[in-house]
Amino acid sequence: VPGAMMSMLNISCINEAINERKYTNPAQILNHARNRIIESLSQDGSLEGGKDGMDCSLVIFDFKNKKLNYASANNPVWIVRKTENGHELIDLKSDRMPVGKHERDNVPFNEQTIDLQVGDVVYTLTDGFADQFGGAKGKKFKYKPLQDFLIKHVEEGMNDQRQKLETAFENWRGNLEQVDDVCIIGVKI
Repeated sequence: VPGAMMSMLNISCINEAINERKYTNPAQILNHARNRIIESLSQDGSLEGGKDGMDCSLVIFDFKNKKLNYASANNPVWIVRKTENGHELIDLKSDRMPVGKHERDNVPFNEQTIDLQVGDVVYTLTDGFADQFGGAKGKKFKYKPLQDFLIKHVEEGMNDQRQKLETAFENWRGNLEQVDDVCIIGVKI
């Protein structure tokens, strides 16, 4: 229940930033959401004043001009791009802080604009897949194998990629309990 309540608070604060404040820049939206989350949780009665928050990536696509505008809190945004030598993964930097109470909660989120190319695939994701325990030794999947997987399958259709990700996840997890929610979103330019 506490996780569900946090999710609802997070969604509500982002919606407020977009629909009521009319913010259109990802960093503005995350900064507003962080302030509202801290304000809301400060009334929880604890000494820390509600030290909780969320990790997220907020991306805005301008398909006409092939641009990506993003701000990210602890979550990766990756672009897989075709090159002369195959494909490369471009790891866009995220801010190393959550949208919530944190030792750096007075530091604004950074916003970046990236030029996209036709054929690029933009992935944004949570840590659920990489943090899943499994395999022969019961270890975490980790990010590097996930990046390699996405590069290997980037030429396939998005539905095929989804199915292969689901299969890879289930095969890795085996009989172990799923440790977290998993969300991977891919957008082909």
